[in-house]
Amino acid sequence: MTLNRRLFLAGSVASLSAAGALGGASRALAAARKDLNIGIRLEPPHLDPTAGAAAAIGEIVYANVFEGLTRIDRDGAVKPALAESWTISDDGKTYTFKLRSGVTYHDGAPFDASVAKFNLDRARAPDSVNPQKSLFAPIEAAEAVDPATLKVTLKQPAGNFLFGLGWPAAVMLAPATAADAKTKPVGTGPFKFANWTKGASVELVRAEKYWGSPVKLDKAAFKVISDPSASFAALMAGDVDAFPIYPAPENLDQFRADPRFKVVIGNTEGKTIMALNNGRKPFDDIRVRRALCHAVDRKTVIDGAMFGIAKPIGSHFAPQDAGYVDLTGKYPYDPAKAKSLLKESGVPEGTKLRLVLPPPDYARRSGQIIAAQLKAVGLDVELVPMEWAQWLSDVFKGKNFDMTIISHVEPLDLDIYARDDYYFDYKSQAYKAIYAELTATTDQAKRIELYKKAQEQIAEDAVNVFLFMLPKSGVWSADLQGLWENAPIPVNDLTEVSWKA
Repeated sequence: MTLNRRLFLAGSVASLSAAGALGGASRALAAARKDLNIGIRLEPPHLDPTAGAAAAIGEIVYANVFEGLTRIDRDGAVKPALAESWTISDDGKTYTFKLRSGVTYHDGAPFDASVAKFNLDRARAPDSVNPQKSLFAPIEAAEAVDPATLKVTLKQPAGNFLFGLGWPAAVMLAPATAADAKTKPVGTGPFKFANWTKGASVELVRAEKYWGSPVKLDKAAFKVISDPSASFAALMAGDVDAFPIYPAPENLDQFRADPRFKVVIGNTEGKTIMALNNGRKPFDDIRVRRALCHAVDRKTVIDGAMFGIAKPIGSHFAPQDAGYVDLTGKYPYDPAKAKSLLKESGVPEGTKLRLVLPPPDYARRSGQIIAAQLKAVGLDVELVPMEWAQWLSDVFKGKNFDMTIISHVEPLDLDIYARDDYYFDYKSQAYKAIYAELTATTDQAKRIELYKKAQEQIAEDAVNVFLFMLPKSGVWSADLQGLWENAPIPVNDLTEVSWKA
């Protein structure tokens, strides 16, 4: 999922000019730099990815502070992390992990199989608050065979089990510090947490002892800049060196024309949707949901909100992932058809609906355009801007909404449509059967066919209005190297980042 923020800006044109001059001088000495200032749009609610759904958490701590048994690399591949290798039984139900020796947390506590068992048991416990609890549902038992050997037995084969263990929600916390991880994260990664100035920045410093290859940065600061114009000013002034996901696509051509910067447009897993509350009238009627699908012109939304750089989608799946099926033509833009379906379902003209908009600009801009399109088919839409904490409380947890616009950035997250308690309240036995078969299937060719069936079922049921893929529009210093071009998972992995010599 995606996810305040106080902004800092130079106080005058003169100060911005001075800062720009200083920024240019520092870039000239880039070879000597060991620090990095990164701009981020949203401040995380806390810093424990095992206890919160906000993507902003993992964007700071994943691979930097916290690590899992496996990790997902820049290409979306599963790689060893705290587990250096593993074997899988012939029946696909037993995974035996060989753990790295000599790994310690930043406070000196050891990582071993008992710690890994603690984390897996904690994530799947009845009272677990893990945002991806379903990833751990297949586990029957976790056993610490010896300090360096972890055996995990599954209830049934799980085709994506190793991939799931590489998500931010599956990082390994130390038992003694897990309770305080929201504000004082202690991990095994190459960076350790230094400071969090609420509303301004989160600071990391290089860990003195690290089991893996040492990073080239001594420190990194994630600076919270919520306003698009402030993001532009901060980059131009040198207050930040990089904005991995730059929030104002209208400025990209200006950065392209400036040799100090590099503009990199890549893919994310961000399926941007107008989520509908399927459990609330009138959205419990499939005709109404289909009417909304016909009422929204995705091209106009993409052109207006994303300046044309996003790809349209017709279901909850990323085009770059194996198994994608193009369903963008299933509900063509057809206001007349939308009106007919609304009339057929008994929704009177002038019906009032609330469209809740969280802080990201893609949501706010898209909401304005969609509200006008829905008005054209007879619906009176109230736009409700909402800060992130309130959105998480009222919408994501409380289901107190009609419609909302949000980008789901977790990869291959079709499981959310099989959850009875998920915020858009979709319940389908047909879909659950497809997803259960997908979960238990390890053959890749069969999985791809099931991915297609799942997408088609979601689209047929018009669960949500599927809009576009959120692009990774990165802007950073031309002297910076090692940042990810694409985002197969929502993170800012700094392990390979350095300044050019």
